[in-house]
Amino acid sequence: MATVLLSACQAPPDESTVDHLKIWYKQEAKSWMREALPIGNGYMGAMVFGGVERERIQFNEESLWVGGPGEWEAYDGGNRKDAHKYLPQVRKLLSKGELEKAHALANKELTGVIKRNNNHEFWEGFGAFQAFGDIYIDIEKTGEISEYHRELDISDAIARVSYTDGDVHHKRTYFANYPSKVLVFKLENDALQGQDYTLELTTPHKKVNYSSSGSELILDGLLENNGMAFGARLHLETKGGDIGFDENKIKVTASNAVTLKLVAGTDYLNHYPMYKGKDYESENLATMNKAKEVSFQELLNEHLSDYRELFQRVDLSLEATQIASLPTDERLKAYEEGQEDPSLEALYFQYGRYLLISSSRPGTMPANLQGKWNDKTAPPWASDYHMNINEQMIYWPAELTNLSECHQPLINYMESLIQPGQKSAASFFDANGWIVNTMNNPFGFTAPGWDFPWGFFPGGAGWLSQHAWEHYEFTQNKEYLQEQGFPIMKEAALFWLDYLMDDGQGYLVSTPSYSPEHGGISEGASMDLQIVWDLFTNCIEACEVLGIEDEFKQQVMDSKSRLFPPQIGRWGQLQEWKEDVDDPENKHRHISHLFALHPGKQITLDGTPELAQAAKKSLNARGDQGTGWSLGWKINFWSRLREGNRAHKLIRRLLRTTTDEGFEMLKGGGTYSNMLCAHPPFQLDGNMGATAGIAEMLVQSHDGQITLLPALPDAWKSGSVKGLKARGNFEVDITWKDGKLVEANITSKSGNSCYVKYRDKTLRLGLLKGETFTVGYDMKLNLGLNATND
Repeated sequence: MATVLLSACQAPPDESTVDHLKIWYKQEAKSWMREALPIGNGYMGAMVFGGVERERIQFNEESLWVGGPGEWEAYDGGNRKDAHKYLPQVRKLLSKGELEKAHALANKELTGVIKRNNNHEFWEGFGAFQAFGDIYIDIEKTGEISEYHRELDISDAIARVSYTDGDVHHKRTYFANYPSKVLVFKLENDALQGQDYTLELTTPHKKVNYSSSGSELILDGLLENNGMAFGARLHLETKGGDIGFDENKIKVTASNAVTLKLVAGTDYLNHYPMYKGKDYESENLATMNKAKEVSFQELLNEHLSDYRELFQRVDLSLEATQIASLPTDERLKAYEEGQEDPSLEALYFQYGRYLLISSSRPGTMPANLQGKWNDKTAPPWASDYHMNINEQMIYWPAELTNLSECHQPLINYMESLIQPGQKSAASFFDANGWIVNTMNNPFGFTAPGWDFPWGFFPGGAGWLSQHAWEHYEFTQNKEYLQEQGFPIMKEAALFWLDYLMDDGQGYLVSTPSYSPEHGGISEGASMDLQIVWDLFTNCIEACEVLGIEDEFKQQVMDSKSRLFPPQIGRWGQLQEWKEDVDDPENKHRHISHLFALHPGKQITLDGTPELAQAAKKSLNARGDQGTGWSLGWKINFWSRLREGNRAHKLIRRLLRTTTDEGFEMLKGGGTYSNMLCAHPPFQLDGNMGATAGIAEMLVQSHDGQITLLPALPDAWKSGSVKGLKARGNFEVDITWKDGKLVEANITSKSGNSCYVKYRDKTLRLGLLKGETFTVGYDMKLNLGLNATND
């Protein structure tokens, strides 16, 4: 181990300030959204209520969707035949300054197609993610309830409930096993004669049949909307007692333990254009046959080994105060009232990692707006894949927090969108390459939405392509880049090579364009051009990594050099549009024109200081309010601007408690008592945005160097973090005390050199694969054999 020493200060104690990463309560959950606790294995998700007399476990399977093929004859992924014929007219109106006419024509002829039906709350031609069902368990209450405790231990991904009923002790354990693709629940009691349990398996869908085989209850059904076939199998094991089946109910008598194993699936297959053909019945049967031959303890051990391998890669230790011992709902209230609780913020960070692991694993579909958790047949925004920030934000922590495997479902899904996205690019824009717009479903809906401005965002594929490049940046896997990452990026770039237009002054602009969900039609919304700059930059770098010198690379280089650059407006702001029309009083939740600051890399404090200050001006003007995901994005913005106290202020704002389950976005987001983020209502992106932002406060690597503690707030006086990732496939551990670096370990996983920066000092380290450098504060500067002081 080589050592680089920078200055002097005592190390903090080694012991962890928080023994357990638990969310816990003294009462059962009543609200699905605000109080129930999520578990998941990527394929399935469940919400656990912890009821005493009636337990409810609401569950989902990731592919159960209405909409898409089979729902109506004309479905074609939302595409409008020959819509591109109207594109020249829209552009001509824009060039003449006739914005209202241009918008009206675009809103009529360039929108995606859906079937409208007033009898359904969701957009019928688009569909929605569906609740699968519920397991209700009735338990007779015999005495006074005491010692009730409900928790989610995110260090082990286990939910637990315990209480005493009179003199009978009850204990329950719930977990979601990924390797075996099964949800497992165990209910135990120590009654001398055992306990009676009545179980009921229900679904909100009407075309269903129930049957039983041995110790299994079997559900099979068809969605009325599109004919999708689905099914579940619930297996019971008891300790003592008898089991009886009656339709969808199971009666267990005089048992001291009941173990439930649940599997579910559909005939959905992510294969364009029909998205159907999976033999879910055979898969469910095989999965359950394997799971029922394995004991509860063996499934638990398998789960713990699998989950811990991911989760334990990163540890964040921040100071625990007195309120850390409170139940989580009381703790959140005390925090909102002004109490300091850094360990709560560390818990929130790790909760984000837990949610990503639970909803996105290799072989699964990517997490949607609500991860894999949904209790409705008409959920908010269809619980879909929103590609104008939300889906991307969900995956911001994946690489930063050492969960590259959890990133793969999104990248695989992006690959599956190329073919339908090519059709949409051709239909609407007569262009090559692939696109996806604001709203996307699992059935290849890549067309613009059915109303503008919110529905128009062909930049979605370019933004998603950043994830394909980032996965390479953090893993350095050239085989992946060549076979999967670069082809995704190239196809996205081909669209923009066709779509960009000369503005008459030699610059290339995007026309028509809308700044996402904000403002009217324009020639060159800033976010479009920033996304294209990022995409073209990454494509050029990928070509250099892969040794590609061809016409495509030259075209991208030429077009990048002609992109209309970011502009500073009349009041010092970073302009949202090509025109200088930003309103300094506008507080809109979308701050899309700061993409170049984050998650992009076009604007940096050191490289483009004037643009960084203009971004800061815009950010200040928008203020510190916002929906949940908007607050999450602002945390990342202020982290990139190295203003840790401002970022921390927004963390505190995001952790403000709320009970709002509606759509009052203007009231701003917050956090429910189960620590899920309120948009409102619940969306996963706010949790994930804040998790990424906390990582960015501690380590940044977007600007060609690894910066240590770039945005450390005063509130995190002392602490440590282990296992964060930096681009170049470096792993970073940091310890600090009294706001100053004590020690940082930089480990190269691929054998690359790097620059490491802390405050005003920069070091260049040349590391072999697996080698670790220690950068610390104890003596005078000692660079070691493989480091140079720049």
